Amino acid sequence: MSEFFLELFSEEIPARMQADAAAEVERFITETLKKNELAYTAVKSFVTPRRVGLVVDGLPASQADLTEERKGPSVSAPEQALNGFLKSTGLTKEQLTTRETPKGTFYFALLSHKGRPTTEVLQEAVTTMLASFPWQKSMRWNSHKEHWVRPLHSILCLFGGAVVPVEFAGVKSGNTTRGHRFLAPAEFAVKDFADYEKKIRDAFVIIDPAERRQIISEKAHALAKEAGYKLLEDNGLLNEVTGLAEYPVPLMGKIDDDFMTVPQEVLITSMRANQKYFCMTDENGKMAPRFIVVANMKTADNGAEIVAGNERVLRARLSDARFFWDEDRKTTLASKAEKLKERVFHAKLGSVADKVARMRALLPEILKYVPNADAADADRAALLCKADLSTGMVGEFPELQGIMGRYYARHDGENEAVAEAIAEHYSPLGPNDACPGAPVSIAVALADKIDTLVGFWLIDQKPTGSKDPFALRRAALGVIRLIVENNVRMPILQIFDAARAVYGESIQSAVQEAMTKSEKRESNGEPTVLVNWSVRQMNLLIAFIAERLKVAMKDKGVRHDYITAVYNLSRNNDLSGLDLVRMLARVKALRGLLSTDDGANLLTAFRRAANIVRIESAKDKSSYTETADKSLFVLPQEGALFDALGRIVVNSSNKIASDDFTGAMADLAALRQPVDAFFDKVQVNCDDVRLRANRLRLLSMIVGAMDGIADFSAIEG
Repeated sequence: MSEFFLELFSEEIPARMQADAAAEVERFITETLKKNELAYTAVKSFVTPRRVGLVVDGLPASQADLTEERKGPSVSAPEQALNGFLKSTGLTKEQLTTRETPKGTFYFALLSHKGRPTTEVLQEAVTTMLASFPWQKSMRWNSHKEHWVRPLHSILCLFGGAVVPVEFAGVKSGNTTRGHRFLAPAEFAVKDFADYEKKIRDAFVIIDPAERRQIISEKAHALAKEAGYKLLEDNGLLNEVTGLAEYPVPLMGKIDDDFMTVPQEVLITSMRANQKYFCMTDENGKMAPRFIVVANMKTADNGAEIVAGNERVLRARLSDARFFWDEDRKTTLASKAEKLKERVFHAKLGSVADKVARMRALLPEILKYVPNADAADADRAALLCKADLSTGMVGEFPELQGIMGRYYARHDGENEAVAEAIAEHYSPLGPNDACPGAPVSIAVALADKIDTLVGFWLIDQKPTGSKDPFALRRAALGVIRLIVENNVRMPILQIFDAARAVYGESIQSAVQEAMTKSEKRESNGEPTVLVNWSVRQMNLLIAFIAERLKVAMKDKGVRHDYITAVYNLSRNNDLSGLDLVRMLARVKALRGLLSTDDGANLLTAFRRAANIVRIESAKDKSSYTETADKSLFVLPQEGALFDALGRIVVNSSNKIASDDFTGAMADLAALRQPVDAFFDKVQVNCDDVRLRANRLRLLSMIVGAMDGIADFSAIEG
């Protein structure tokens, strides 16, 4: 058994591409080996800023010889058929065997295939992989037609210690590589991966990303602690910096005190985005005047010159940030809101100023359902929430939108609730982002997201497949979290209709265009009127919200079919009153019922009853939806079931009306005994036509009673 070792050495690979590159090398090589029936014992890939590769252990010298049996024509077939078979196998008639089969006697050929040398398979695999590697972005260099992420310098390709001959972009494979760009640039040869591991480490290259990551993390934390500070955790930055250094050396630098008056979010964003620096905080959580830079080498002066150079660069960067901070505060946030007329939200949905106006118009409807939200504060926050888009700071650092608005609002003396709502109205930005909890913030955040969702649905710009250019799935999840986590009892379709009304005729032409692009519905030979189109789109939006709710609740262990069962009931009865909080309370109660033996058995009975009624109704062309006739009851179990259904329908309806869903489910569970007794003692499809019809009506009553609680037909399993 032998080892295959591959290293592709190039100019710097962008950090964001490194992990995918290592995974792709491993995927391609291992899949090729499996396809060629070459077993191996272990595989390990690695990647650094300048190299990507893998090692595969336990490979055989060649493929196993293969014996193949191939069925030929019948012995009674024409001679031409036999000759064709002989030609395809390369055998003579004497080398064939005959065998009896259920379809007669046939010729069979036994073919032997010599296994290919593993070196040949690997040569083919590496050559193909290099030519078809799926880099996100690639380039050509010199006169080469081949593409790679950056100019390729060497291909180290060994099997059993011998070079596997490969050529790509003018580079021929060999047994040599190079170490660190500055600390060990000389070329050196290796015998195998073990030899490579030792020599490459001696050449100041750490090939394992996990090890480099650990070195950076541990040293950065130690430097911060030594200075009396705490490192600000940033896993995204840590992963990125890991991909920037083959020999990472964390160093600490100083931030000039003059810059510490600038908001810390600005400092952090500037240092993170532009310089890839780690930040620190003091014991009070205030940003410390220090930063950590990760150098890619060790120096005789312990990094003093590197730190000094980075401090100079940082000084220039933060001077720009301070300039924006000072300039933006010379005029009020309110004055900047006027400039939003010049900023396009969407070509078909108007300017950002138009969006703000719609939010303000929608807020009174939302505020009906958000307790303790001051209407004046909410309106003021909505007016100012997008104003920081016109500032120099947000123009430079778009990720600070909302955050800078809060700072500028406070500087202008705005109410604190207004300032917080400005900062929080974009939230939550994802499943792990904090959800606003202050009443004004909730109201403004809902107005922002609902306006966005309704607008894009009206112009038929919904997400498709994996494409969601306007982040509408995130907006929908934000609406759900704002409502559910803050217990906002809101009739959501009613709010969507209010948002639709706010748009009015402003996007009439865009809606008409959307209608012609999607299915054109017709009424009396004319396209459906705009209002009908809009209503239909709002119903589709509600369905979209329901689907996102399933996704959101999945992580909490709530089955999607339970949500469907409750949603279907709401949709069929009164969608305008759809209340997500109420809906989830019903889902919780349903979940509790079906987790019991009574609930599980009742579900089985429901399915049995529904199936019988469906089959017999189709056969008889009758619905059997009438109330059963008590005078036709023959057995006591019929009357007992009828009486139980009457009580439960009344009791559960009253409890549902008062949001006592758990009590309603408990009442429903009491049906189990009379239902079980009915199915045990009563023959539904009896010979007496009148009795049979009446018993089918009883079964329909079971289905109806349970359907009043939830759509049990949607429950899976």
